[in-house]
Amino acid sequence: QVQLVESGGGLVQAGGSLRLSCAASGRTFSNYGMGWFRQAPGKEREFVAGISWSGVETNYADSVKGRFTISRDNAKRTVYLQMNSLKPEDTAVYYCAVSTKNYFGWSDYRRYDYWGQGTQVTVSS
Repeated sequence: QVQLVESGGGLVQAGGSLRLSCAASGRTFSNYGMGWFRQAPGKEREFVAGISWSGVETNYADSVKGRFTISRDNAKRTVYLQMNSLKPEDTAVYYCAVSTKNYFGWSDYRRYDYWGQGTQVTVSS
């Protein structure tokens, strides 16, 4: 089992920045890739970013490329999502998840097990 706790969400004006954190406990964190997803009201959960176990490989949704950066600190068992130049359309609940089925693509939710509870990000215009 893996437990994930997201933090760092909040209310920010358009153009601002936030850094989300996802702290993991349980299984050996450094063995697994990690992903961030988000879900806005009335919309399906969508992929935001993913990172391999080593941090060497990263993958981003087109909508966040150049604005968001995913990183990880295996010693701290934490994955981060630095979000810059935020837009109102980035408003959503953000979730982190553990990548356990690497035969699915990064953006495929079936790749992931063990989801966190989510943290709310609200971007005002």
